[in-house]
Amino acid sequence: MIQTRAMSLTNIVAQNLLAARKQLNISQQAVAKKARVSVSYISMLERGARTPTLETLEVLAKAFGVAPLDLLRTGPSRRAPSGR
Repeated sequence: MIQTRAMSLTNIVAQNLLAARKQLNISQQAVAKKARVSVSYISMLERGARTPTLETLEVLAKAFGVAPLDLLRTGPSRRAPSGR
């Protein structure tokens, strides 16, 4: 039997943050400024090297114009950022 390993929430959030930023065509610096965190922290989040607190997840979601839950979702249920 082949077992598939589920992706960690940290990696899901990392992929979603990177995808949202690329879709909005904004820099890590712009996200960092909106979310009031450092550019290096945004970089670490996007690489999955750090896991955001719930407060930070909420601030990042607001910066991208999505619901915080959208940053935790995988697959087609994930919504695109609204461009706010």
